Amino acid sequence: MNDWADHGQSGAAPYADDRRAGAHGGTPVRKRRHWLRTTLIVILVLLLLLVGVYFYLDSRLHRIDVFSDYAGRPADTPGTNWLVVGSDSREGLSSEQRKELHTGKAAGKRTDSMMLLHIGDHGNTLVSLPRDSYVPIPGHDPNKLNAAYAFGGPKLLVRTVEQATKIHIDHYAEIGFGGFVGMVDAVGGVDMCIPQRIKDTAAGIDLKKGCQTLNGPEALGFVRTRHAFASQDLQRVQNQRKFLAALSHKATSPGTLLNPFHIVPFVLRSTDDFSVDQDDHLYNLAGFAWAMSGLTKGDGLTTTVPIGGTGSSAAAGSYITWDTTRSAELFRALREDQPVPKSLRSTS
Repeated sequence: MNDWADHGQSGAAPYADDRRAGAHGGTPVRKRRHWLRTTLIVILVLLLLLVGVYFYLDSRLHRIDVFSDYAGRPADTPGTNWLVVGSDSREGLSSEQRKELHTGKAAGKRTDSMMLLHIGDHGNTLVSLPRDSYVPIPGHDPNKLNAAYAFGGPKLLVRTVEQATKIHIDHYAEIGFGGFVGMVDAVGGVDMCIPQRIKDTAAGIDLKKGCQTLNGPEALGFVRTRHAFASQDLQRVQNQRKFLAALSHKATSPGTLLNPFHIVPFVLRSTDDFSVDQDDHLYNLAGFAWAMSGLTKGDGLTTTVPIGGTGSSAAAGSYITWDTTRSAELFRALREDQPVPKSLRSTS
């Protein structure tokens, strides 16, 4: 009887001690499970929030019908090819903003710059296609490249570029004046080193020589000006390439990505002001920005299509022509996703 009582008393003590040990000396199983469940719920909520934000931002993209199949369209080629267009659209700008940005009052929109970005196994290549390039335009007489946009919008422009280069275009991105300025200001300006003073009253800029941070209006003037240079449009396309790469580098830098006061306004402006093809999405633009940012670090090549000469016609006015042999060699390298020969790399 005593043994039974002693055994019962001695048997109860360890359980009591275990409870006290759990309360003071270790983490109970129940508490660990509660902590794990809470953590999983928080992670799930964050994931759902991120997914919701992604689809919201993706829905803000301005999608347009760009691509169409046609007889003789180049077949899909290795790598990824973007046609990047800067338009002179004043849409959404007030009269005060047009005055501040020196954009004038022209109605409609035309292409102010055109670049072909090739993302491939041998690095990324950004090629400027001067707007005054004299090329065949399907359904029209030969004219300047930017006339294709005026005649038939993005769809005819893409077809014209594909026919002139024999390169299959996979993606399209277009931005106007207002969106460009907003994106630059959203990231706090973009650092550029200006080799010489640039003063152009038509573009509304007076930039000193040296490294400096350009705000939105200054950046717009920088990529638009051509009267300040002897080579005019050829120097302008070089400035446009450099600035677009610098802007992409700033947008993908830790200082922007980890700063909500920069990345949130930038993403909102980008998704609201970029026009893309109807099948493009936010992750496509992210890949584009990442590829562009690498160009500022030397991870690729920036150049202009080889120029052959100049000319003029009653319909087109003054224009420039491509070097038939050298431009064909450049486009063949991109089409086959091969390194661009050094002999074809220009600085203009």
